[in-house]
Amino acid sequence: MGEILAEQARELALGFDLTAPPMAFVVDPFPVYDGLLEHAPVLRQPDGSVLISRHADLDRIYRDTTLFSSDKKTAFAPKFGVSSPLYTHHTTSLVFSDPPLHTRVRKIMTSALTPRALQRMEPGLIATVDRLIADMADRDGAVDLIADFAAAIPIQIIGNLLDVPMAERAPLRDWSLAILGALEPTLSDAQLARGNRAVTEFCAYLEDLVARRRDRPGDPETDVLTRLIHGEDGDGRLSEVELIQNCIFILNAGHETTTNLIGNGLALLHDYPDQRARLLADPGLIAPAVEEFLRFRSPNQLGNRETTAAVEIGGERIAPGTNLHLCIGAANRDPAVFDHPGSLDIARKPNRHLAFAGGPHVCVGLTLARMEGRIAIARLLARFPDYRIGEGRALGGRLRFRGYDRLPAVLA
Repeated sequence: MGEILAEQARELALGFDLTAPPMAFVVDPFPVYDGLLEHAPVLRQPDGSVLISRHADLDRIYRDTTLFSSDKKTAFAPKFGVSSPLYTHHTTSLVFSDPPLHTRVRKIMTSALTPRALQRMEPGLIATVDRLIADMADRDGAVDLIADFAAAIPIQIIGNLLDVPMAERAPLRDWSLAILGALEPTLSDAQLARGNRAVTEFCAYLEDLVARRRDRPGDPETDVLTRLIHGEDGDGRLSEVELIQNCIFILNAGHETTTNLIGNGLALLHDYPDQRARLLADPGLIAPAVEEFLRFRSPNQLGNRETTAAVEIGGERIAPGTNLHLCIGAANRDPAVFDHPGSLDIARKPNRHLAFAGGPHVCVGLTLARMEGRIAIARLLARFPDYRIGEGRALGGRLRFRGYDRLPAVLA
């Protein structure tokens, strides 16, 4: 099938519509990505938006915040409705905002994720990973490497960051999946309703949690929620809406992509036994291996920007106010940047992937995500070097976020 698709690369690329992709693309987007890179790196979509695929173009767009805005109010108004909970959330959170909101929120978050703070977090992360591994080892038969491991880690780590009581963490994953699922290029009525309901329930929970934290503040050195409540001196303090919505953002951003990084990495090591053997023989390769997992199967496949003025990209003139889809999954396989981009090489250097975006909007939690990926994958592989993924693995079926909903495995 791969060879047939390769022969049809130009046809696939020129006819590709992000709002109506063929099912084969959902399962395996990479033949289409190859076609886009070669034949249509700047592709106009039927709705007037533009799909951008080349690494150099994405890198430029990420760095230029004057010509390319992250603000999504114009795009999200017809998608969600301006009075909807989803619209309020996604137009107030860090990722879809420009200065001054982006500057204020990012400054507070960055101050909570310093190297010293991450160093303090590492023992707790290791303990969480080891506990989950021990729990799986005690079971008979197959486990699910997503539900039992990959998804459980970031929920606990971000829960710890915000000091969410352990007994109150159960709904967090479902809320997060529903809210992030609403970012897909097309939505059903059921997805829209589920996303709006999740924001409403999440906000109600956080309003109560914030009230409790105001009464009994935590240590701002370790409690990010307390830090967000107090904000910065002068005009740096967040409004109540900004505070609540960016708490949701922290939980969402720290959850889905890190879950996918860990799950995708474990699946790739199973599917590429030569690379698993390399990592087992040299555990010191875990850091470049995580970077390669991020490149080869990017947890986040799509980003967005909006042009603020007329601009030329890849020889195409694009009008102001145009929505740009940034195809991270394609850019991370651009042969102009990566040798043998379709090959998994856990020792690849350099590795200038864009899995964490770039420029002023580069992922604020990238160092934490990398640490979670390294520790989770390395410790599971050390404990179960011969784990096997069985029948029934299920991709999430999403275009923006690429990962597994289910990854059954037998631990040997």
